[in-house]
Amino acid sequence: MSDSTPQKSMLGWLWLAVLVVVLDLFTKYLASSSLDYAISVPVIPGFFNLTLLHNTGAAFSFLADEAGWQRWFFAALAAGVSVVLVRWLAAINRDHWLAISIVLVLGGALGNLYDRVVLGYVVDFLHFYWGNYHFPAFNLADSAISVGAVMMAIDVFRKPSDA
Repeated sequence: MSDSTPQKSMLGWLWLAVLVVVLDLFTKYLASSSLDYAISVPVIPGFFNLTLLHNTGAAFSFLADEAGWQRWFFAALAAGVSVVLVRWLAAINRDHWLAISIVLVLGGALGNLYDRVVLGYVVDFLHFYWGNYHFPAFNLADSAISVGAVMMAIDVFRKPSDA
């Protein structure tokens, strides 16, 4: 006996991924054209600065000191993950929460992929800190990836298990 509920593609949510990419690239353009490299501009003293940095590695500058192979490795990884995310999005049915989480990760991955391929590094500029503890600088793409990943984690707990 088959389920008679019609499939509703979640590909309609791809507009959100496009919005993430556009906002990410626009804010990176503003940061790159308005800020001096590695010079912090206090926004909320003692907590938040705008600081233009170029990350040739992955998250938190992982592998940034390598000889350059990481640029293409992370570009290929982001492209592959993006294909998997679009296929996953196409396969889910009527799950808006999961669709939004997927397109947030997708949009962030594509925003950083553009930087990596075109510039050779990812533009970061959001710099939070407390006292002497400084969180690594990041951008809107990283924020979208993080929010999407947290939503995916929550998704695991909001659905009943099949067991």
